[in-house]
Amino acid sequence: MLPPSILASLAPTAADPRPVLLTVAGPTAVGKTALTVALAQQLGTEILSADSRQFFRELSIGTAKPTPAEMQGVPHHFINSHSITQEYNAGRFAAEALAALDSLFQRLPVAILTGGSGLYLQALTDGLDDLPAVDPAVRQALQHELQTQGLPPLVAELALTDPVAHQRLDLQNHQRVLRALEITRGTGRPFSSFHRGVAAVEATAAARPFRVVKVALTRAREVLYQRIDQRVEQMLEAGLLAEVEGLLPYRHHQALQTVGYREIFGYLDGSYDYAEAVRLLQRNTRHYAKHQLTWLRRDAAYQWVELS
Repeated sequence: MLPPSILASLAPTAADPRPVLLTVAGPTAVGKTALTVALAQQLGTEILSADSRQFFRELSIGTAKPTPAEMQGVPHHFINSHSITQEYNAGRFAAEALAALDSLFQRLPVAILTGGSGLYLQALTDGLDDLPAVDPAVRQALQHELQTQGLPPLVAELALTDPVAHQRLDLQNHQRVLRALEITRGTGRPFSSFHRGVAAVEATAAARPFRVVKVALTRAREVLYQRIDQRVEQMLEAGLLAEVEGLLPYRHHQALQTVGYREIFGYLDGSYDYAEAVRLLQRNTRHYAKHQLTWLRRDAAYQWVELS
């Protein structure tokens, strides 16, 4: 459970009677589901999921989507809310989640937001930077380079043209790398230089008439990595291979170009054996957890809680 000081900070005051969005973030396998369900039961509230893949009905095992038993009857929003065939992004999620919160806060003083997708969490709590439109030919050229040369040369270009973005982005996520280079090439300015101005910040605050309390969960690294390895084994035992086989018609969708799916696609393609697939799954999930922690540490508003 969270420290008493954080729980006490959720209570409205005469000076600030606004409802509260308690944001509980953290890396994969840290234990967000169990903790937020217990919190929701204690506070008598509901949970909004900000996991960029758990929205999709077709993806379950590979996303570690909470089961009905794990949710223990606590209402969860944005789980199984969309199909993988639908276009979905952080901006749309923020708009839909703000509408959901408007309804929830009519009857609840506190709601819980949880997830490990930093961009989606940020989109809801703080808003997103407005990025300029870029000539589609730039995107097409980047896609061609990705297909013919692979990702490493593009990552190297990003390191040269925008070191800040190179440090912050998940460099294994080719969509994020392409987007950063698309903006940089198309505008002549680094992707990371597009910060929101005062007017945008004020508009964000007006659209969010609630207080945000941010908590980030962590564990000792060796414990977290052990939990990740165990989760991978549990996913495979639960039928991850069969799930991925059923998703072969959709394998080029962005949500499947991610950890937990691309490694199994490689195994099914015959690129490596089963033992190597397991090793890659565990290694890449550890890398992803490290990236999640790096993203969260950029936001000084997070209060860190180490779980034992």
